[in-house]
Amino acid sequence: MTLRQMEYLLAVVDEGSFTRAAERLFVSQPALSHQVKALEQSVGGPLLERRPQAVHLTPLGRAFLPHATAAVRAAEDARRAARAVGQLESGELRIATLHSIALGVVPAAIRAWRLAHPEVSFELYEYVNIEELADQMRLGVADVAVTTRPRGWEGPLRTLGLEELVVVLAVDDPLVAEGRTTLTVDLLADRPWVLYRPENGLSPVVNEACAAAGFTPRAAVHTHHTATAVQLAAAGLGPALVPENVVEPGFTGALLRPDPPVRRELVAFTRDDPSPLVAAFSDVLAEHAVIDPRRPSILPGRQPRAAATA
Repeated sequence: MTLRQMEYLLAVVDEGSFTRAAERLFVSQPALSHQVKALEQSVGGPLLERRPQAVHLTPLGRAFLPHATAAVRAAEDARRAARAVGQLESGELRIATLHSIALGVVPAAIRAWRLAHPEVSFELYEYVNIEELADQMRLGVADVAVTTRPRGWEGPLRTLGLEELVVVLAVDDPLVAEGRTTLTVDLLADRPWVLYRPENGLSPVVNEACAAAGFTPRAAVHTHHTATAVQLAAAGLGPALVPENVVEPGFTGALLRPDPPVRRELVAFTRDDPSPLVAAFSDVLAEHAVIDPRRPSILPGRQPRAAATA
């Protein structure tokens, strides 16, 4: 069993085809098939089920895949560390994050870092919920995770700050017509809401905010994605709670701040012994996650902050 054989297996799984995997790896298909068969012999059984239109993992393959992924990622980490140990000017950073955070804090941090260190590249892995993200971090998929606080994480973890959520309404909503810039969430108790699917990391935040206001929100529509929730709420389907820094330029709705504020903690966590590059990038993340209480409210008709400058 070799690292190359495991890399070949992962390529076939990613592509769903021996032909496409061979093209991606710049090897012949017979050579690729030979290496995968040799790997199967070493583990004692077939890892892939070869069908005319697709390739699927066998039960043995599904059990073996996480270990192969971890081994390949560890080797990549070792190669990158050897090339750029202790240096901040070059290399690659792999970031795991939740969909909503990928629209908010992360782009601003990447932009700031790239302005100072243009030779550093980034690869972004986005997940719907924290449990899946943490599992992938344990397998070594990414160097640093930017997310809410995970349960049971035993490696290094750093609090970045608090992310503020705002209520999105249509511009012709009666509460907006009153000239409000803030509201208490209980004013929305009788309305149907734009809610997130249960697996979305924002779903419990919304539920807790509504519970604190004395009600359980009923759904007009459920969505997986924060950006979609913004658009649906702006179209008048119901209020939505969204991180303020995901709102894009050209937004046509209205944003009101909940009173009391609704916030969620953001953290960065890594596996043991993060590289200097990862540690330095965590500092940049913290700079872009801090709430400024002096920041003015966003009023209807006022240009919202772009996500890139969050």
